[in-house]
Amino acid sequence: MKKRYCTESGFTLAELLLYTGVASLMVVAISSTITLLWEARIKNRTIAEVEQQGMQVMEFVTQTIRNAESVTAPAAGSVGSTMTLDVVDTAVDPTVFRLSSGQVVVDEGSTTITTALTNDHVAVSDLTFTNLSGTSTPGIIRVQFTMTYSSA
Repeated sequence: MKKRYCTESGFTLAELLLYTGVASLMVVAISSTITLLWEARIKNRTIAEVEQQGMQVMEFVTQTIRNAESVTAPAAGSVGSTMTLDVVDTAVDPTVFRLSSGQVVVDEGSTTITTALTNDHVAVSDLTFTNLSGTSTPGIIRVQFTMTYSSA
């Protein structure tokens, strides 16, 4: 009796299907992870953009108020959508902060040099200035606004 040796090599159909299934699951898991990371990156970028714009506006408004001689509008104890400051430099007197087309803008001087303090990536709404000053206190202003990311 002769012994027969099997010299054929290869994969069975069941093994091939198993390997293909495992490889497919790995590809799906990796692509899902990459997609989630990409979306998180975009979200974090958006949040950072809105926060940065808000901080820049607040820093500029705060510094301008500190350097101003007085707040002429809104009057003490009232709320307004614009704020007018009497500043020392006559070239930029008066300085007016207001909302225009979803951007915070500052108008400086009688020739009205208008400068946008925010860019097109954010939309600003509900800008209010509350003058909390008393009769014998320096200008105390509360500045409030809402910023949202604008994809346009």
